[in-house]
Amino acid sequence: MNIHEHQAKAVLKSFGAPVADGVAIFSADDAAAAADQLPGPLWVVKSQIHAGGRGKGKFKELGPDAKGGVRLAFSKDEVISHAREMLGNTLVTHQTGPDGKQVNRLYIEDGADIETELYCSLLVNRETGRVSFVVSTEGGMDIEAVAEETPEKIHTIDIDPETGVTPADAAKIADAFELSGSARDDMLSLAGILYKAFTEKDMALLEVNPLIVMKDGHMRVLDAKVSFDGNALFRHDDIMELRDETEEDAKEIEASKYDLAYVALDGNIGCMVNGAGLAMATMDIIKLYGAEPANFLDVGGGATKEKVTAAFKIITADENVKGILVNIFGGIMRCDIIAEGVVAAVKEVGLQVPLVVRLEGTNVQLGKDIINNSGLNVIAADDLDDAAQKIVAAVKGAE
Repeated sequence: MNIHEHQAKAVLKSFGAPVADGVAIFSADDAAAAADQLPGPLWVVKSQIHAGGRGKGKFKELGPDAKGGVRLAFSKDEVISHAREMLGNTLVTHQTGPDGKQVNRLYIEDGADIETELYCSLLVNRETGRVSFVVSTEGGMDIEAVAEETPEKIHTIDIDPETGVTPADAAKIADAFELSGSARDDMLSLAGILYKAFTEKDMALLEVNPLIVMKDGHMRVLDAKVSFDGNALFRHDDIMELRDETEEDAKEIEASKYDLAYVALDGNIGCMVNGAGLAMATMDIIKLYGAEPANFLDVGGGATKEKVTAAFKIITADENVKGILVNIFGGIMRCDIIAEGVVAAVKEVGLQVPLVVRLEGTNVQLGKDIINNSGLNVIAADDLDDAAQKIVAAVKGAE
């Protein structure tokens, strides 16, 4: 689960991280009062959407010459003017895609005198099985560009979970940032604060870009992007309260109600699969035969008829879906349960696109019998390769 910048900063501040004062607003009418709560004379007006690249983004409604989604204001009148322009309009960045995201809230923040911009993130390093700091002196830039052009400027420091951040670890991080004086002292403390926030709140990613050294020599978290491990949210009611469903795909929200692992994608072949690995393989083979998957959907090993029915409805609700592939290898999951769910869903919502079903494993013959006796126009497949070729051919034939 992702949260907004202002929420991420509040979480980090609760652990002791240095962040600027700021006020979130949902209406331009509140801009003046928000500015009055901050000292000035510089304010920063920030669009709050779940996407990066806001500063370089453009508002659809304002034309190519308009300012982006992060703006400086040198007077209260400028704060109000920016708020009126930004709220309710659609911000397009390199991460939103061409459709962009509507800005429904702003964060008005006290400005900072920046001396140096740094990059700092924490993530789970799957190669080492540990939480790692990924740091660079090239803050304020896309880390992907830094990795491609100057990879030697990116440093990774793994943290032993038994010790947490040790003084030696913190020193390595400060050295990687080439810090000295007050900034180095701040970093020696901040490293432990960020690690504690990451682990105690079950974060999946904590990215501070930029992390700045101010002209007074001290450090500040200038931007913060945080996402949380969805499997651990049951432990964090306070984090769940920060969820903004307006930033999420409606189909993904519906899937979460049924505990389905669903991610919307840009293709046109809907997928219903059991098991994350098989789901990934199914998407790969669809691409191999020249098409694109419309979603990742893992119904899991303990899915009921009701969950399968819900999953099928979610797939068919996507107007981009021109064909559906059901690929089930029944171990814990029984093929007859899948078949019953598919039949129930089709009878309820109808079937307007080609449907290929591949079943194998527990109760496979019973599942096939249910499908075959249902009267549905279903294309049967013998294996995954056969299924992928058939659904791709069916979709291309219907175009």
